Amino acid sequence: MLDRARTRRRAGKVGFWWHSIDLGDGVVTPGSKSTGQLAHELEAIALPDLHGKTVLDIGGWDGYFAFAAERRGAARVAVLDHYMWALDIPAQQRYWADCLAKGVAPEPYHETELWHPETLPGKAGFDTAREILGSHVEEIVADFATCDVEAVGTWDVTLFLGVLYHMPDPLGALKRLAAMTGELAIIETEAAVIPGYEHEAMWRFFPAAELNGDVSNWWAPNMAALVGALEPAGFARAEVKLGPAKELLEQPGGPHHFRAVVHAYKP
Repeated sequence: MLDRARTRRRAGKVGFWWHSIDLGDGVVTPGSKSTGQLAHELEAIALPDLHGKTVLDIGGWDGYFAFAAERRGAARVAVLDHYMWALDIPAQQRYWADCLAKGVAPEPYHETELWHPETLPGKAGFDTAREILGSHVEEIVADFATCDVEAVGTWDVTLFLGVLYHMPDPLGALKRLAAMTGELAIIETEAAVIPGYEHEAMWRFFPAAELNGDVSNWWAPNMAALVGALEPAGFARAEVKLGPAKELLEQPGGPHHFRAVVHAYKP
């Protein structure tokens, strides 16, 4: 464990933090997501007892949820990421903000000079936090959408948090998720309420950057679509942990958006 001053310096050298991670000794990384937000999200995903379990955090970025799984007694934890790790995140954030201000859609980030898959500049936060924490969380540098599923292997618990709506082929992504899951997949995603169609399985499509000005956002399912996709993807049953609030269901207009959490169980 580094002393406080050195820890602060190390954390400060990371150009951008998405997660606010407690590095100990009073040092917390300056993440875009606050400690309060992340604590709320951690509670919302309703982690099961992880003692003795293997856990794969898909798209884990800085690793907040992977480190949380490790603290909760998981026997083995890994983060699988590639897209965010391959980006120059500070430059990407400036580019995104500039596009937002101009009212134009960004180019796909992997088609710009922001993309550096050889050097993985966006992985700096994870590497720094893991070293300072003395963590044993593993890294799997791979594109979830195209990687060799058998090489990744099967994990007791998979975390699919904030990933589904970035997948151009959401059903295909859920099938890949099921193949990597031994017992339980925890899915957290952008979701939609489409008034009058709550019982119809519908996916809202974003052809450009309509969702948060982000060109990598593609889909927002309603709950019927999200739950309905899990069985054909290879899961046996689903348990909704977080659905739309009653007030949202009663709100006129729409579509309305919220964040959904579903536990998907293998047979």
